[in-house]
Amino acid sequence: MAKSVPEYFGVNVFNDKVMKERLQKDTYDELKKRIEEARPLDIALANKVAEAMKDWALEKGATHFTHWFQPLSGVTAEKHDSFIEPTADGVIMDFSGKALVKGEPDASSFPSGGLRATFEARGYTAWDPTSYAFVKDGSLHIPTAFCSYGGESLDKKTPLLRSMQLIEKQALRIVKLFGNNDVKKVTSTVGPEQEYFLIDKSVYEKRQDLINCGRTLFGARPPKGQELDDHYFGSIKKRVAEYMKDLDEELWKLGIYSKTKHNEVAPAQHELAPIFTFTNLAVDHNQLTMDVMKSVAYKHGLVCLLHEKPFEKVNGSGKHNNWSLSTDTGINLLEPGDTPYDNAQFLLFLLAVVKAVDKHQDLIRISVASAGNDHRLGANEAPPAIVSVFLGEELQEILDAIENKTDYKGKKNTEFEIGVDFLPQFPKDKTDRNRTSPIAFTGNKFEFRMVGSSFSVAEPNTVLNTIVAETLDEFASILEKADDFKEQLNKLIVKTIKEHKRIIFNGNNYSSEWVIEAGERGLLNLPSTVDALPYYILQKNIDLFGKYHILSKNEILSRYEIQLESYSKTINIEALTAIDMTNQEIIPSIIEYKGKIAKEVKNLRLVNPQFNCGMEEKILFKLSKLSASLYEKLTNLTVYVKNAENIDDIYNRAKYFREFVLTEMNSLREVADEIELTVGKKYWNFPTYADILYSVKY
Repeated sequence: MAKSVPEYFGVNVFNDKVMKERLQKDTYDELKKRIEEARPLDIALANKVAEAMKDWALEKGATHFTHWFQPLSGVTAEKHDSFIEPTADGVIMDFSGKALVKGEPDASSFPSGGLRATFEARGYTAWDPTSYAFVKDGSLHIPTAFCSYGGESLDKKTPLLRSMQLIEKQALRIVKLFGNNDVKKVTSTVGPEQEYFLIDKSVYEKRQDLINCGRTLFGARPPKGQELDDHYFGSIKKRVAEYMKDLDEELWKLGIYSKTKHNEVAPAQHELAPIFTFTNLAVDHNQLTMDVMKSVAYKHGLVCLLHEKPFEKVNGSGKHNNWSLSTDTGINLLEPGDTPYDNAQFLLFLLAVVKAVDKHQDLIRISVASAGNDHRLGANEAPPAIVSVFLGEELQEILDAIENKTDYKGKKNTEFEIGVDFLPQFPKDKTDRNRTSPIAFTGNKFEFRMVGSSFSVAEPNTVLNTIVAETLDEFASILEKADDFKEQLNKLIVKTIKEHKRIIFNGNNYSSEWVIEAGERGLLNLPSTVDALPYYILQKNIDLFGKYHILSKNEILSRYEIQLESYSKTINIEALTAIDMTNQEIIPSIIEYKGKIAKEVKNLRLVNPQFNCGMEEKILFKLSKLSASLYEKLTNLTVYVKNAENIDDIYNRAKYFREFVLTEMNSLREVADEIELTVGKKYWNFPTYADILYSVKY
């Protein structure tokens, strides 16, 4: 009989349970103490941990170890070294404390945004003991931070860890003011839901755009898309269910809390959701999840697509980042309780988020900015690029009552009645959900819904932690000086509501009316990455990150440059792929099909000059007209791509790619998609949307 899930959950993780078993008690206690007190390990302690970790990994079949880190490319990186060390008789398997806590990967070829010159190659990885090591693919993976020789952060983990320390410090100040002296730690927690597409590997391999870009650059809308809403939460196909089963097992072995799986709105689209955990661990787990999703898919003859918008005119994929704050005493600081009106601590933390988001709309937008996510944000399956906060009816009424100094009578708990006597009744939630909101309060957490499906959630959570911590710092500094705490608290809550209520919107974020209203409220509307990124280097943001030692000015400037370069390179790759596909596949399809029709007309006329060939001639005329337009746009696109090479300024180059290259790519696609609907299917040189979206048939 196969082992039960509790028996094999986390078997490939050097977790707390394993450490208790493998380490001497004094070693284990000292390790835990240093982690809790945020103190570095000395070499003697590191050696003991490394020896136990090595022995455990060898038993799991590992022959190598790697420092697993998250460079600014947005994916993970690893360099594998074997455990072997030479001896007089051969080799032994050895692993030192020094090798555990420090690595030296070449830093010259990772994105650095000018922090490092090409010849400045040295970089360091440093073990992050707050995230467990694990065995995968025959190697012991050690989660690490990554920095340059000069100490600058070259990764996404380091600023995240800094932000977690910051918000813990500031949140503790607030909870202590409310008399919670038993609380020793406050931790941000995250549960990132992951949307993705699954398609058959055979159709994927016939599409240059999917291979090179992760999304389709051409493709006419299929006769059936998502109009019937029959895929959403529908019965899971056997082949997909088998994939999901294997995926869960692999994730559970790695200690990842995979909880929920279902079909999403678009054909071939699905979702996986984990249980909440500490933010640092959640970020590592999500990076691992994306990697495992793709590798398991290949074993099933499938391909997992994580691009935000792989298919035009069907829903794209996001990553709903559910964020909250919890104490070591088991209290969720965003839990309103039964009487949120009287829960002043909850209201203060709630308003800290509201104020932070209003004050730093630009950073929220920047944290989810990419060429891929630009296609998704604002389309009718994702929040718009205008940042706002949804609180719901009850909380809105509470804030209105507090602001206007009126009585709040509260809402009675009501039973949900379906109207069928034998069906159970249950308590009705006090507010509905808003699936169009960028940042929605959903009971005891904020759901940040703008994050793209391919993103690391490190940067969005770094921003959330930092901006909320700044507000908590401001609140604590005011309240700590108060002569009358309760009176000052009431004034602070009322003042915050009045000054930042503009960011609260409980309506339909998709509506055109909201765009107008948001402008009247003075909210930012940054529809593209190129619009958003200049805000990154505003002095207020440099000051914010610098004040709290999250990112230095140079680290911010480097990230600004990296994101602009990434945007330009992404569009450039897409444009070159579109040019190749047009030249190598679309134009030959047109020529062959036109030739077939022309030959047919000629043969018919040879038989009888009076034959009516009007249909064939009209098709030829239409294709000739479309072909001329296609070639014109292809020529324009080729010129635009060439001209982009001459633009040195990184911002102007990104802007040029958005305004000219991307625009012409879309124009080229529009013509090509119309041609696809005209050319006979057997003459079309790559799989259509109908072929791709319904490629998993059982």
